Amino acid sequence: MTERIGIIGGGIVGIALARALGARRAEVTVLEKETRLSQHQTGHNSGVVHAGLYYKPGSLKATLCAAGRVSIREFCEEKGLPHREVGKLVVAVDESELGALAEIERRSIENAVPDLARIDDVAALREIEPHVAGVAAVHSPHTAVVDYASITEAMAQDVRAAGGRVLLGHEVTGIRLENGTVRVTTPVSEDVFDRVIVCAGLQSDAVARLIGADPSPKILPFRGEYWELAPERTDLVRGMIYPVPDPRFPFLGVHFTRGVYDNVHVGPNAVPALAREGYKWLTISVKDTWESLRWPGAWPLAKEHWRMGVDEISGSLIKPLYFQKARRFVPELKMSDLAHKTGAGVRAQAWGSSGELLDDFAVDQVGPVTLLRNAPSPAATSSIAIADFVIEHYLTPSPR
Repeated sequence: MTERIGIIGGGIVGIALARALGARRAEVTVLEKETRLSQHQTGHNSGVVHAGLYYKPGSLKATLCAAGRVSIREFCEEKGLPHREVGKLVVAVDESELGALAEIERRSIENAVPDLARIDDVAALREIEPHVAGVAAVHSPHTAVVDYASITEAMAQDVRAAGGRVLLGHEVTGIRLENGTVRVTTPVSEDVFDRVIVCAGLQSDAVARLIGADPSPKILPFRGEYWELAPERTDLVRGMIYPVPDPRFPFLGVHFTRGVYDNVHVGPNAVPALAREGYKWLTISVKDTWESLRWPGAWPLAKEHWRMGVDEISGSLIKPLYFQKARRFVPELKMSDLAHKTGAGVRAQAWGSSGELLDDFAVDQVGPVTLLRNAPSPAATSSIAIADFVIEHYLTPSPR
């Protein structure tokens, strides 16, 4: 009997899973609450195909990123979608960052980042990025950029071609186990599946509650705000210029990225959002904010990281502070070069009840329901590999 599988969430991970399952001849239905795919994290990032520089060797992030970057490149080649290897330079601006840079280099080598190079000569840095400032760097020449929304749409076409359904405007309001099957309810439909996979991103913990899963980890939304360089100043950046990240946080810091269509973004920062889908400061959900504040991990997190929070919020509200962070890496940058803010993204950061921020991908299971509880960057890079991993490790043959 053909297995009926429902997938909740129409971001790139959900659609990649639907595509992989359709290729295995499952009967697949995707339920997406928005009126188009890629409405949230997939459609609000800088389009980087990560090479695996930062991730702990042996972690799911490291393993699936390595496989995913190859799969994304091959998919783009197959579909004729843009994929540009613009390269990434991770820069230590002074000697205090050399130790952390060495750790990035070590992880990159263990993660088999292709053609990685350590650069300790300023002249060599300038050959790669003529306007950069720093004392050393690691260079990943094959780090690429793509259009993840276009990739998701192309994957969705494959889902439909294999006989699957992609239903937009179907917000899941109920999930119930019934005699070994799963009944999923939306305001406009009711379906019964043999298995359900939840890829709900910013809403992943809310959907998990519908099935009675562990309330931890909870999603803490962080907004990342971008500035775009004025078109006449995009020559300041050839590819990507990244800082050496602070290992205490799962964020990379403000950086420069030349996108697949040649625009150059500066950012993102990381400020707590006041709503799960809070793309602007004035988008406020009292319910979402209250749920975050009453979470047991809220005060331990605030106590440990309040200085970072003040710094990020200040940079969000005061342009000169944001500008100073960026100018450390490109001294020729002028305030006027930050032409305008582009659409912000909101990261679904999972956090535990003790205040810890989860760093790796996390998957949970309640009977025939599989839940992706934490899938931050590099989830888009890893999407095809995540789909294969979930199918292999969580979707055993149905007893039916």
